[in-house]
Amino acid sequence: MKRIILLAGLLFLSVESYSQGSTDYGSGLKVNFNEDGSKYMRFIAWNQIWFRSSEMNPGTMIGDEPASTNTDIGNRRLRMLAYAQISKRYMIVTHFGINNQTFSSPAGSTKKPGMFFHDAWNEYAVVLPEADKKFSLSIGGGLHYYMGLSRMTMASTLNFLTIDAPIFNWPLIDNADQFARQVGIFAKGKYGKLEYRMSINKPFATSTAPVDVAVADNAVAVDNSGNTRWSKAGYFEYQFLDQESNLLPYKVGSYLGTKRVFNLGAGFYTAPEATRTSVNGIVSKHDMKLFAADAFLDMPLGAKDKKMALTAYSVLYDYDFGPNYLRNIGIMNVGASDPGFTGDRALAGAGNTQPMIGSGTIWYTQAGFLLPCKAEKPTVRIQPFSAYTYKKFDALEKSSSQFDIGANFFLDGHHAKITTQYSTRPVYIAKDNIDGMKGDLLIQLQIYL
Repeated sequence: MKRIILLAGLLFLSVESYSQGSTDYGSGLKVNFNEDGSKYMRFIAWNQIWFRSSEMNPGTMIGDEPASTNTDIGNRRLRMLAYAQISKRYMIVTHFGINNQTFSSPAGSTKKPGMFFHDAWNEYAVVLPEADKKFSLSIGGGLHYYMGLSRMTMASTLNFLTIDAPIFNWPLIDNADQFARQVGIFAKGKYGKLEYRMSINKPFATSTAPVDVAVADNAVAVDNSGNTRWSKAGYFEYQFLDQESNLLPYKVGSYLGTKRVFNLGAGFYTAPEATRTSVNGIVSKHDMKLFAADAFLDMPLGAKDKKMALTAYSVLYDYDFGPNYLRNIGIMNVGASDPGFTGDRALAGAGNTQPMIGSGTIWYTQAGFLLPCKAEKPTVRIQPFSAYTYKKFDALEKSSSQFDIGANFFLDGHHAKITTQYSTRPVYIAKDNIDGMKGDLLIQLQIYL
């Protein structure tokens, strides 16, 4: 912990204050195919390195050694996105890379992690989004990110307010989806200030066997879709002030005061017979019904010459995966269960796992403030932030609250930034017993072009 804090201090002392964004970036890595630039290919590449000092759940070992804490460095994301506007109406999008490379993993080797496609779709503009028209419509198909539900379900990973998404915003993550994507057909567009996104998809098959129980109230739904039924998703957002681009699906986390945005949105995701339970040998299938409503605010504050800005987002998720469904997740988890441990183990498992997704209710709120700076060309802009999460899962008798607090240090807007964050997580040792909180200190180095 002390070493990471010292490293953070040295990094912050090595830079002086400057601008919230890059004035030299322009259109980035872009190749024009005609003189007016209407036909082009653009490339976006980014890397996020995490330094971490984490408190492990009780009953954890790393390698073959018991561990109560862990300090490491890992590659959270290494990605490249390429999209081409082949004509005024036709676009191709591809997005590939790796995620979550750590020095060790309970699942096996982390060397040379597999690179895979996150997105790969074709899109056609049926009604072009021209300035004199209220209505626009594009349709597309392939492996896509138009997954409905909430703004953060389709979040860009380039410009988070906090160090990362809270993960439960992607409720199917790597189960019925491929890293928050499914294969299907989508429609997107605008009608005035209303933006809409809808899709019909074939979820990836899941086959977890349900545990047979004698009492129906004790049944636990698990991901088991058999011959997968088509899922349906949608998100509708009214943009009261400045209008956001919908060329790509990735929703911005913080504009740093470069826009005046206030949006209200609501969405859904449904999938028939997506989970199963077993009671006295009789297997029942359950529909997945997920709903959300959210609000997003991002705007400059105060005197223009001070360049201050406020960013805030709040979302309420109502999840129904089936009876007592609960999924425990730890990001870049390096811990495994220690067979020699004799104390009270965490119900979520070893390492940094926690109850992340389940049938029940989640409320998440984040806010950040871009501090004032009068310099014409400052070298760092600072944006303190905090977030609060409330979870009430059907499978757990006690609800939980957890917090994140940190700051972004913008060297060149989101293109080059350092983010620090301290996060808490509850440690359940029984359904009705939270045995305190564990913490994670993270420092992220991000760059994208």
